[in-house]
Amino acid sequence: MASENPNVTILQNVYSKWHKTKGDPSVVLEILADEIRWGSAADGKPGMDFAKKRASKEEVAGYFQELVNEWSMEFFHVNEMVAQGGRVVVLCECSWTNKRTGKSITLPKVDVWYLENGVATEFMEYFDTHAAVEAATA
Repeated sequence: MASENPNVTILQNVYSKWHKTKGDPSVVLEILADEIRWGSAADGKPGMDFAKKRASKEEVAGYFQELVNEWSMEFFHVNEMVAQGGRVVVLCECSWTNKRTGKSITLPKVDVWYLENGVATEFMEYFDTHAAVEAATA
């Protein structure tokens, strides 16, 4: 991983704590700006309602509350981080179980961050939304 970029170091710590706590939102929320552009490839699709666009730290807290109410994390591994300036691309693999359906998914995931002065102002996640919707619906 490109540890020469301070943003990579920040995100390495966040993802390490995220994995160890099996998804404690506070570890992510502490690096967010009060106003943030937060998005997901799932974009609020049925069964993935929590994954709609958000515009503030408070709204992102709602994203995480809905996520942990609906899903439990099995694991979240970071494979690589690629950084250029404030932009950091995080290549991951994760596994989640939907609490309502009992279905599990394991899939690759890409998170794209933008940090300014160590604070996240943009986030977008990409993953197999079809597999996630299938696991979230009966």
